[in-house]
Amino acid sequence: QVQLVESGGGTVQAGGSLRLSCGVSGSPLSTYAMGWFRQAPGQEREFVATIGRGGFTSYSGPVKGRFTISRDDGKNTAYLEMNSLRPEDTAVYYCAATFASDDSRPSSYDFWGRGTQVTVSS
Repeated sequence: QVQLVESGGGTVQAGGSLRLSCGVSGSPLSTYAMGWFRQAPGQEREFVATIGRGGFTSYSGPVKGRFTISRDDGKNTAYLEMNSLRPEDTAVYYCAATFASDDSRPSSYDFWGRGTQVTVSS
């Protein structure tokens, strides 16, 4: 059974940085395109970034230029480097894996982690 476990969340001041990790077990990471999503209280889950099997990346408008998604198939881990954090980045961040191509739609993803909280104080 495939399991995804996020780590690296926490509380940071505006302008700070965090690096999230997503460890994948039960199947090689190279099988999947990976995505990061986030959900703030009272809001729908929204796309943050995705990376395909070949390393192609795509970002949502609000994070482009500040966040970087990457993957290390040898370590079965995906990452989300977050810089210049803003209070509006506060949310639970989820990683997800899909057999399909990299995609921004949550419904396209087959496996999800439980999330890690990121809080950015002003």
